[in-house]
Amino acid sequence: MEIEFFGAAREVTGSCHVLRVNGRTVLLDCGMFQGRRQQSRAQNLHLPLPADSVDAVVLSHAHIDHSGRLPYLVNQGFTGPIYCTPATRDLCAIMLADSAHIQTKDAEFLAKRQREHVEPLYDIADVTATMRRMRSVPFEEPFDVVPGVRATFVEAGHILGSASVVLECSEGGRIRRLVFSGDIGRVGLPIIRDPVLPTGADVVIMESTYGNRDHEPPQDTRALLAKIVRETAARGGRVLIPAFAVGRTQEVVYDLHALARAKEIPPLPIYIDSPLAIDATTVFAMHPDAFDPSEELVALTRDLFHFELVTYTREVTQSKALNAISTPVIIIAASGMAETGRILHHLAHGAGDPRNTILIVGFQAEHTLGRRIVERRAMIKVFGDEIPLRARVEVLNGYSAHADRTELRGWIRGVRGEGPAPVTYLVHGEEEAQDALIAQLHTDGIRATAPRAGDRVPL
Repeated sequence: MEIEFFGAAREVTGSCHVLRVNGRTVLLDCGMFQGRRQQSRAQNLHLPLPADSVDAVVLSHAHIDHSGRLPYLVNQGFTGPIYCTPATRDLCAIMLADSAHIQTKDAEFLAKRQREHVEPLYDIADVTATMRRMRSVPFEEPFDVVPGVRATFVEAGHILGSASVVLECSEGGRIRRLVFSGDIGRVGLPIIRDPVLPTGADVVIMESTYGNRDHEPPQDTRALLAKIVRETAARGGRVLIPAFAVGRTQEVVYDLHALARAKEIPPLPIYIDSPLAIDATTVFAMHPDAFDPSEELVALTRDLFHFELVTYTREVTQSKALNAISTPVIIIAASGMAETGRILHHLAHGAGDPRNTILIVGFQAEHTLGRRIVERRAMIKVFGDEIPLRARVEVLNGYSAHADRTELRGWIRGVRGEGPAPVTYLVHGEEEAQDALIAQLHTDGIRATAPRAGDRVPL
């Protein structure tokens, strides 16, 4: 029994880990690498092993950095099952199709601008074939992955349907309990339920995105959002929000809904300029069982994501028309790291205007446009063109769906319980964050290391 770390090893994107038990091979996630175009493309083309040698995939959640290469895996010859929760399957149906569409359109745009030719990793036919391989399993219901590996999904509290995975692995009479955290959410996030702690692990693969910092409390974030909206409106500007279409968009809309009901923000038009976010919001509405019933707005209204100020713009003509609006507005558009999608067009139009605010509400990986905006570079490159960054930049880490340093320490202590400390491997984190968290965990008596891509460890 062994684990090989392949993606999200000393970095944040491309989540993928190889579990080998009884001569069978299981992938834990198969995510897309994001960042510099040439580097990430080379990484995405390189699978950890031949696709036809993989027996099964266990998917923690639908975010593209965890699920985004599944169609490529299928395209390359994978024919096994892909296990996930029902909401994750429903979200993947739209997210993977959107990923294929964006890759195709980006390739066409770059070719038209005579920049470079980039062949899409996969197309919609590969996505359709991938969806046929998906097997949805509810939370807390054990299932057999391959002989010798029995898995159970527990609520991770990260996005709709997100799971931590408990894997009971047996080989030659020896049993080991492995917990794969997936992405760990936060207590008190809007809409979805809080994380559940899987206990009694021998080995833990744990995310560490924010291992070196703490977030502001979720309840403070809503007040900060209101302040940013009011100040931007007073300048006559627009609030541009690059947001993941799944999870983050719905959380921001939820808070804007609450603020509008309380009259804590001016009645600005709010545009959700993302076909994927529109479809994702529909999926959210299909799974009210996943909502946190203790949330005030959940109790007050059955329609969390539609109110008089909100308009969902699906068509390209509607999206382009937004740039002609001269009065203050709020525009939420994908992608969350400002690497692809409609947000690029809004940034090209609005980043140079000092009246505007670019509001960052999620983690920005190294080498992404979102990270360069957070760093407040004097110039940013959009579609190959240099644009001055004169808009205000605000960062609200309270919207992060990832547990912060204190919450990660609390999570692993809860997983440990009263038993011996599990062997812990940190993934899905940049080196600085991981090294800081390792030092903290050692003071808690937790043996933690951060493997690099290609490292193998016995289970």
